[in-house]
Amino acid sequence: MSSELVDGLVIGFCLMLILEGIIPFLYPQRWRNLVQQLALVSDRSLRFIGLGSMLLGVFLLYLVH
Repeated sequence: MSSELVDGLVIGFCLMLILEGIIPFLYPQRWRNLVQQLALVSDRSLRFIGLGSMLLGVFLLYLVH
């Protein structure tokens, strides 16, 4: 792998961690309630949401590049 690709992946991972941490940092009680509600969602629904999220990410990357 080229150095630029690795750098881009690391930057993307770091940005993901920052974005994922904003809500628990600002609203810990709301985050806890959300996680409890997510525990009640069926596996099939979570897989569908995950697939939709991945497809949206791929589509947005395609538009940007």
